[in-house]
Amino acid sequence: MLDLGWSELLVIGIVALIVVGPKDLPVLFRNVGRFMGKARGMAREFTRAMNDAADESGVRDVAKTFKTATNPMGSAMDGVKDAARAMTDPTPEKKKEGLKEDPNALDPEREAAKKRIEASAARSAADRQRREAEAAQKRAEESAAKAAELEASLKKDGEE
Repeated sequence: MLDLGWSELLVIGIVALIVVGPKDLPVLFRNVGRFMGKARGMAREFTRAMNDAADESGVRDVAKTFKTATNPMGSAMDGVKDAARAMTDPTPEKKKEGLKEDPNALDPEREAAKKRIEASAARSAADRQRREAEAAQKRAEESAAKAAELEASLKKDGEE
């Protein structure tokens, strides 16, 4: 696109004001705006026609194939993502298709892993609660000691 700054636009406006005159200047700008709109519309139509022609001839499919071929790391990462998605699927296809089981039931391996994770989470939650209780007890003991110390100092001040 044209790289015009404000100073260039100001110079063009002043020259147009002098050459065309203040009376015909709005008409000139309106006509220039219409011309620019038509030019943009023609450019948009040309781009759309070229994209349609590329779609019809299959250039985009070839470009996609070339992009995959020139970017092996990207295609490898897509494969890794698909494998990770398959590994994290909570309800994989049953290995034994002859059995009529609950479709939402997990495989025995996953069920055992689920129980281990739940037990580990329960242990860590219990440990956290124990630590929090010990910290609260320590804070209470410290507060009680400070209160006794303050009370003793107040009695001493009251006696004097």
